[in-house]
Amino acid sequence: MNTLIRWPIREISSVQDEMNKVFSDVFGRRWLTEEGGKAVVWQPPVDIVEQPDRYVVHVELPGMKLEDIKITLEDNQLVIRGEKTRTEEQQNAAYHRLERVHGTFERSFTLTQAGKSDKIAAAYRDGVLEVTVPKAEEAKAREIPIKVAH
Repeated sequence: MNTLIRWPIREISSVQDEMNKVFSDVFGRRWLTEEGGKAVVWQPPVDIVEQPDRYVVHVELPGMKLEDIKITLEDNQLVIRGEKTRTEEQQNAAYHRLERVHGTFERSFTLTQAGKSDKIAAAYRDGVLEVTVPKAEEAKAREIPIKVAH
């Protein structure tokens, strides 16, 4: 007698899709961590470009207010943090989706070369923060003459 064995490829594919979603949530932009005592709820996407004389960082922060964004540079560590507040929900409205992110975020990047902290410039336009960090001049090797002590 022949037995028909059903290959559950559709179910396996569905399970794989769910696992991919779980790993995306865990290792993607929605990972929750503790930074400075506050839960980091989201991580805005960034582009970092290194040019010969500077670093340029672009951070997508649509809908953020300037006073809610902080930038620091210490020990070659550039840190951009802030908090995006949720817009006020309307009464007597039926929300079908609430997908826009809100809450605290923090992104930190180690610069391969020291930056001039007093020359950092930041501009915010059309929801994109641009941070320019000029590179500090590298210490050049020089010969030190030795004097005869008397």
